Order: sequence, then C-alpha cells, then structure tokens
Amino acid sequence: MTLAMYGIKNCDTIKKARDWMAANHIAYDFHDYKAEGADRARLLKWIEAVGWEVLLNRAGTTFRKLPDADREGIDQAKAVALMLEHTSVIKRPVLEYPGGVLVGFKPDLWARALL
Repeated sequence: MTLAMYGIKNCDTIKKARDWMAANHIAYDFHDYKAEGADRARLLKWIEAVGWEVLLNRAGTTFRKLPDADREGIDQAKAVALMLEHTSVIKRPVLEYPGGVLVGFKPDLWARALL
C-alpha cells in the first residue's frame, strides 16, 4: 500500500501523525510544503475528494493574519490561490492512501482507514 503524507515538518499535528504512523509500522512518503511547495493539480484532486472547505485551514495563524480582503468572499478558485501562495493554510496533514484522502489527524479515522 503506497501512502503519502503532506504537511509541514515542524507542525505539531504532523509530528503526532508521524509518531502514530511509526507506532503502527506504516510506511509512507512525506512531502513538506515549506521545502517542496504545493501542486495545483494535487490540490484540485483533494478538493474533488473532500471539498475546498475541508482543505482550507481557517483556524490557523497564517489564515487569521491574512488581510481581510483575502479572507472574505472565498470560493474554490480563491481558496486554491491562497493555498498555493500560503501553503500553511492547507489543513494538515493530508494523507493520500489507496482508499482516498484523509485531512487532519484523527487517530480513530486513520485506524479505520489504514489498519
């Protein structure tokens, strides 16, 4: 089973997710947005799977610090543009697995999907 986790290496939630994966002996590839950026085609694939509203992290510091004009009137196109420009506004982690896409770290959901 090929798995890929996307996020930011120093994020606390990513650290918890990576620890959970290690504890459950699950191998995966890791893509760090800060080092490697985000890919429009992949974002659109995730949006198709879970919706842009799920993928856009409105609760994070980066989003809250954006100018009002950037935070208002968000639709899918604007959300994609924000996520490409400010990768920290992508909810973390995003996990691609053969059965789909998981967004955010919820151990119970991850266990049902992966174990």
